[in-house]
Amino acid sequence: MDVRKHNRGAWDRLVEKKNEWTLPVSPAVIEKARRGEWSIVMTPLKPVPRNWFPASMQGLEILCLASGGGQQGPVLSAAGARVTVLDNSPAQLAQDRLVAKRESLDIRLIEGDMRDLSLFKDETFDMVVHPTSNLFVPDVKPVWREAYRVLKKGGTLIAGFCNPIMYMFDLKLEQRGILQVKYAVPYSDLEHMNDPDRLEITGPDEPVEFGHSLQDQIGGQIEAGFVLTGFFEDNFVPDEDEILPNYTNTLITTRALKPA
Repeated sequence: MDVRKHNRGAWDRLVEKKNEWTLPVSPAVIEKARRGEWSIVMTPLKPVPRNWFPASMQGLEILCLASGGGQQGPVLSAAGARVTVLDNSPAQLAQDRLVAKRESLDIRLIEGDMRDLSLFKDETFDMVVHPTSNLFVPDVKPVWREAYRVLKKGGTLIAGFCNPIMYMFDLKLEQRGILQVKYAVPYSDLEHMNDPDRLEITGPDEPVEFGHSLQDQIGGQIEAGFVLTGFFEDNFVPDEDEILPNYTNTLITTRALKPA
């Protein structure tokens, strides 16, 4: 399977279905950001701490990496940053374009692969903002290496990602309130494409996902050269189909610096 092609089409369809991560921010959110009253999320519930960002965003070069959907990029642009949004999905980028046109924001939009930032020169950006999205690529280490390369010395990477525990359990049993380990970590949908129980839940047209180990997620950032300076956990709202969030946090956000 061509994972990038499959996931591009899957996310284009999710835009049509109005998935929560495809819904652009409102004019009210942009107006508040222009007044300096803003926040963004890498994960569903907890905003990134404001002190993880500089006091002034004016003129900062920010790459919103795999961040289409008209959410983080427009807010940071309205706050004064010079924003580039790179995403694999044309429909997701169209949501950023919609907000940029509606609010007269200057946002550069690029369709591309989060693992390959070769169109950018070394040390181009002051900050890379990477919402939870590397679950859609089979190898996360190139994402960290490329983010490190395009950041200026002293630059910041803020990244959200999944705790791989999310991928360990039998999905059908979880819908019955039972947590039973079924899959190994690191996890790959590609290894279970013919698993009827999983297909019954996820469907063949959904994005292909990968549960990366914490060694690759956190250790991979350190291996790329980053120094971690911030960490918090977050969660989904538990529901009848996903009971794991009742017992543990399932998502992580880190702040990492490229040494000066």
